Amino acid sequence: MSERVQKVLAARGLGSRREIEGWIERGEVQVNNRTARLGDQVDEHDVIRVRGRIVRRPEHPHRWIVYHKPVGEICSRSDPEGRRPVFASLPRLKGQRWVAVGRLDLNTSGLLLFTTDGELANRLMHPSMALEREYAVRVLGEVPPATLDMLREGVELEDGPARFDSLEEQGGDGANHWYHVIVSEGRNRLVRRLWDAVGVTVSRLIRVRYGPVVLGRGLKTGAVRDLESREVAGLYAAVDLPMPESVRARGRGGPRRAPHSKRPGKPVAAGKSRNSRASREDGWSSSPPKKSGKPAAPGGRGGGRGAKPSGGRPGGGGKPGGRRQR
Repeated sequence: MSERVQKVLAARGLGSRREIEGWIERGEVQVNNRTARLGDQVDEHDVIRVRGRIVRRPEHPHRWIVYHKPVGEICSRSDPEGRRPVFASLPRLKGQRWVAVGRLDLNTSGLLLFTTDGELANRLMHPSMALEREYAVRVLGEVPPATLDMLREGVELEDGPARFDSLEEQGGDGANHWYHVIVSEGRNRLVRRLWDAVGVTVSRLIRVRYGPVVLGRGLKTGAVRDLESREVAGLYAAVDLPMPESVRARGRGGPRRAPHSKRPGKPVAAGKSRNSRASREDGWSSSPPKKSGKPAAPGGRGGGRGAKPSGGRPGGGGKPGGRRQR
């Protein structure tokens, strides 16, 4: 069975399909010693070279991970300004390459999906799939109901009209107010630009869900976890791709911190939760938003109901170091 060369290379984990199409346009891909063109068909008998190197059949099963990106890291493999790239925090691979599913800007934290399956990554990012991205947003000041209605109905941006598919208030303290918003397109900095278009300042932005995958309350900033089989199956089903035979349960031991990102911490006393400043700011609680009294911070949904930052501030549901309420 023959398939387009860019699709085959993406499926082998060399990069996203869009990235590989750029290689083909620049003449960096050859099929049977002939420079490939976009749309060329190949099968298992063809010899494919990228920049002179033969592309072997994949020897390793694909992998799928979630990374809790901190503020200050960039979604590139290198940076001339010396800022830390997210790829430096990921598990090392042998004979494979991580492909990022979408991006987050420098000042946005939260869920980033990575996979070695380039075809899956391409489908997950493709505009035709319209996968939901959910964010917890902290803004400064009160937002009038009329302004919230504008954001739900549509605002004109420099690259065309846009709106939030869903916008829900989640409470807040003092000058800070939390909202949960959902968008189904991946335009650059769309969430920030929508709020900015109506004169509202975003002071914090966290992505808590991408399609069927939720960040979860147990994954601390700078940590990675392998997706479980049900999550992987959900991703392939969401973009109408057959699930690889290699899919199996991974990471059942819970989240782990990414390499090169260890941070010193104090021992935790028995019966106490590890509630450092980082975990307070990026902690999650399973309790629903309160309807009265002190407002609760934003919640997340993953198809159904997902993780929620606790309290009027992220992780502020109680005294620091205390037990989490369930």
